[in-house]
Amino acid sequence: MHSVGIICEYNPFHNGHIFHLNEIKKRFPNHSIVLVMSGNFTERGDVSVMNKWDKTELALSYGVDLVVELPFVFATQSADIFAKASIEILNMLKVDYLVFGSECNQISRLIELAKIQLDHPKYHKLVKQYLEEGTNYPTALSKALYEISGKRIKEPNDILGLTYIREIFKTNSTIQPVCIPRNNHYNGTELEGTLSSATSIRHALQNHEDISPYVPNKTLDYLKHPHFTSDYFPLLKYKILSDMNHLDQYQTVDEGIENRIRKFIISSKSLDDLILKIKTKRYTYHKLNRMFTHIICNVTKEEMKQFQKIEYIRILGFSRKGRDLLKQLKPSIPVPIVTNFSSYHHPMLDMELRATSIYASILEGKEQIDMIESEYKNSPIMK
Repeated sequence: MHSVGIICEYNPFHNGHIFHLNEIKKRFPNHSIVLVMSGNFTERGDVSVMNKWDKTELALSYGVDLVVELPFVFATQSADIFAKASIEILNMLKVDYLVFGSECNQISRLIELAKIQLDHPKYHKLVKQYLEEGTNYPTALSKALYEISGKRIKEPNDILGLTYIREIFKTNSTIQPVCIPRNNHYNGTELEGTLSSATSIRHALQNHEDISPYVPNKTLDYLKHPHFTSDYFPLLKYKILSDMNHLDQYQTVDEGIENRIRKFIISSKSLDDLILKIKTKRYTYHKLNRMFTHIICNVTKEEMKQFQKIEYIRILGFSRKGRDLLKQLKPSIPVPIVTNFSSYHHPMLDMELRATSIYASILEGKEQIDMIESEYKNSPIMK
């Protein structure tokens, strides 16, 4: 059986994702669709507005055949680590193609630039130079590539796609990268057309605007009680104030940023307020968000040392076609396949339970208990 891989967050699942899936079905009508998806926390450092099980249900409803969880320890890291772990999973699942959205929609350009990142002797020196000048990493990457090739790449999906391609090359993978056009501004906060970005939809949702033209009705059903990163600010503030002198123990708290946090945490009235006060040229909004996710979830640098590679594949859901694919692949997959949380013990899964418990902390009563218990009681969703 042949398959196509997607790496996603579905935060939330919207019309653009349906467009993506439909394009894959047109181009690869006989292939299974395999999804590697982050769970309740994302690469941008946000909480997911919908929980992982609702996202899985939606993915399967719109034609995905197999949904695999990208573990929290990789899903909440920088794009390089996020991509490395995702490609590692897709390699194990032997997908034939990786299809991702791209602003430039020029796969040959992205391949050319990925090869420069891997092989050109000047690339890493230039990136280091720009970083030392105080530039953030995505900008340093873009400037170095432009200086070498004369070609600009600065849009977020292009940079992420470039990272995927680089990991494919680094692992000598047989996966073929394919891009489809990205038709909206990834970080834009204004709703537009019918294919609006997840960022703009979350922004509108938080401001109680009508998002029905931009998401399928099924998504609306799961967004009656959305989670927003700002909801967790009281928890973050408590955690920082109670551990003020040991902030540098947490993952991604580096380069003295803990001093700026200590300086401004007491006067900050919201997460955005805190980020605006401590943000520097070097520290992007998303980098700070990821850092705060690690503080909230008590993720230390020492603890993270043990998580260097994918050590299991956790299945969140599958169709009949996906079940058959998994059955065919299982004998050759080099790590355990986890379909029952309680049947496999691993520190990475313990971290998932901790993260889900934090994610559920803003809920009340039975809803909170059900969310926490879903982590270890739920079986893969079958369609």
